[in-house]
Amino acid sequence: MAIVAKNTGGTAYEPLEAGNYPARCISMIRVGTVEEEYLGKKKWMDKVTLTFEIPDEQKVFTEAKGMQPYVFSKDFTLSMYEKANLRKVLESWRGKAFTNEQAESFDITALVGKPCLLNIIHKQVGDKTYANIAGISAMPKGMTCSPQINESVVFNVEEFDQKVFDGLSEYVQNKVKRSREYVAFQNPNVTHDEPATSNSLETNDDDSDLPF
Repeated sequence: MAIVAKNTGGTAYEPLEAGNYPARCISMIRVGTVEEEYLGKKKWMDKVTLTFEIPDEQKVFTEAKGMQPYVFSKDFTLSMYEKANLRKVLESWRGKAFTNEQAESFDITALVGKPCLLNIIHKQVGDKTYANIAGISAMPKGMTCSPQINESVVFNVEEFDQKVFDGLSEYVQNKVKRSREYVAFQNPNVTHDEPATSNSLETNDDDSDLPF
């Protein structure tokens, strides 16, 4: 099934130097509809997590696994409304705005495996420095990204795959377990109202040269 449409990630160990890096999207996790506080009010929001690796920047994070690329994740509300953060980021990444018609039918699983340019910044929390994604944009002309190292992962809570779920980190699993979809999967008698979405229509353009 196609998946049509707060920053997470960061390191507590020698963070990657701030700057811009060629990267690849390696994972798209449809977390599901979770309750979060927004502008002082609790709301149900449909969330997805995109994960990226930087193939040319590697480190030994655990001795058992040896050298591995730095990996960063970013959470989004699954909305392609014209002012939604996800749409703004994807437009920056593809280098061209979506029409509303395109946005309504865009399958975000198409992002997995695609290269981009990550802007990494540092954030100080107490006595620790964390590296996080500040921006995602199109690769500059002439720049290339090395081949992907980690396996691609696509998980959709609405088409629950236990094998894929078991391979997710405990942190991501716990996020999924908070969702209404997961609760409904575990207990079919639990029902919720569906979140409202809104998009309008425009004409389509020729995007044959775009990455997605």
